[in-house]
Amino acid sequence: MACPFLKVLLVGVSFLGCLYPLVDFSFSGETREQKPNFVIILADDMGWGDLGANWAETKDTANLDKMAAEGMRFVDFHAAASTCSPSRAALLTGRLGLRNGVPHNFAVTSVGGLPLNETTLAEVLQRAGYVTGLIGKWHLGHHGSYHPNFRGFDYYFGIPYSHDMGCTDTPGYNHPPCPACPRGGRPSRNPEKDCHSDVALPLYENLSIVEQPVNLSGLTQKYAEKATQFIQRARLSRFSASGRPFLLYVGLAHMHVPLSRTLLSAEPGGRRPYSAALREMDSLVGQIKDKVDLTAKNNTFLWFTGDNGPWAQKCELAGSVGPFTGSWQTRQGGSPAKQTTWEGGHRVPALAYWPSRVPVNVTSTALLSVLDIFPTVVALAGASLPQGRHFDGLDASEVLFGRAQAGHRVLFHPNSGAAGEDGALQTVRVERYKAFFVTGGARACDGSVGPEWHHEPPLIFNLDDDVAEAVPLDRGSAEYQRVLPEVRAALSEVLEDIAGDNTSRADYSQDPSVTPCCNPHQTACRCQAA
Repeated sequence: MACPFLKVLLVGVSFLGCLYPLVDFSFSGETREQKPNFVIILADDMGWGDLGANWAETKDTANLDKMAAEGMRFVDFHAAASTCSPSRAALLTGRLGLRNGVPHNFAVTSVGGLPLNETTLAEVLQRAGYVTGLIGKWHLGHHGSYHPNFRGFDYYFGIPYSHDMGCTDTPGYNHPPCPACPRGGRPSRNPEKDCHSDVALPLYENLSIVEQPVNLSGLTQKYAEKATQFIQRARLSRFSASGRPFLLYVGLAHMHVPLSRTLLSAEPGGRRPYSAALREMDSLVGQIKDKVDLTAKNNTFLWFTGDNGPWAQKCELAGSVGPFTGSWQTRQGGSPAKQTTWEGGHRVPALAYWPSRVPVNVTSTALLSVLDIFPTVVALAGASLPQGRHFDGLDASEVLFGRAQAGHRVLFHPNSGAAGEDGALQTVRVERYKAFFVTGGARACDGSVGPEWHHEPPLIFNLDDDVAEAVPLDRGSAEYQRVLPEVRAALSEVLEDIAGDNTSRADYSQDPSVTPCCNPHQTACRCQAA
């Protein structure tokens, strides 16, 4: 539990933080050269093939496709992990889970979060004179000092974890609502949890819960409004000689289930729910991009990507995953999607947009990762990387500006809830080759879990010839024998480096008393913004 001083601090900041106009967009230093703004948009559970620019069968991403035509599209871009918290921790630190201490998801009752000795991208830019904002999903700890307002974000509006981690009155597709409160003196269904079986999903503005349970059907538009307001206020401050540049990080709820029921009923001709949700997400991104274009077009770098591949429920929702559905994966059982290190769970859509800086209508084949966002943005902002730690991401500026074609030579895909230990590095990418030391263990659409398979020597696929990972190389072939020593050397080198690094360990303990609740005297945790 928080110490008395921290509790007082939380109350005080909460009172002030809920008033959006009090966010300080001024900078009391000397006039300096104008720095670029950054907008990072992270989709949730979006498949590579959900982007129309990647997969012709997708017809629901007109705004994103336009952004691709006006900027750079990456076709070999990867999540840093295949689940939510590890991927977000890697984005904000530039470090894999074995270094930053976040190998799996945090819960509603989690005491801890992203370790406090890890430095976030927001903290680095904040120190460099940026005003920083987070709109949307956080999922890196909500209790005490793990809250976004204490991790470098001047402004926060969103939910503390995934929107399926709590009940709502407008739950959406495949997610039950909060049970109604009993009336007329009748006893509640569960005396210990009052009106509902799950904690109601909270919506925060800074440290204050402004709505619980959140109305999911209106959340997308609220995110759009708050994001555009943040950009507008930051841009207006530019008119003073000492105005501040901004970092806006938008963590979308799309395409994670549940999907809004409002979308389903509003769809003409009975369009599929996944398609409708894609169009809603695309509209939200379009509104943010339009605001950037109107206010700070030539000095704002917009980066769109995803946290990991689609969840298995996507099969029920009739979404596509593009070309990454190999026969080898399906033979083992389970799903080639979220939580696995197959391409369907790890390769994600990615776009870079910066008029006059990033080339127009360019497709990059560079091997890049969500890990690269941290060092790239730090470099472009003219800031310095935190000292005393090693980073797994690279500065991709030369690729972004069309001056280089290559990204990583070696990239690691950590285990993320399927086969193997969480965070372990048992899938290795070396140029066009991908090696698996463990596979399987994933949950399929019918709820079954496939067996876990260990491979020594590893399975190796040539992705240039077999992007679906359908047929591994013959272990006796000359190609396999040539690649195997490179894979082993790369894995040995990174493990040795991690062993000598300044690593962190997250507190994954749980305590029901830290569950977010807007009304401590009402265990149903119900409140609505005035």
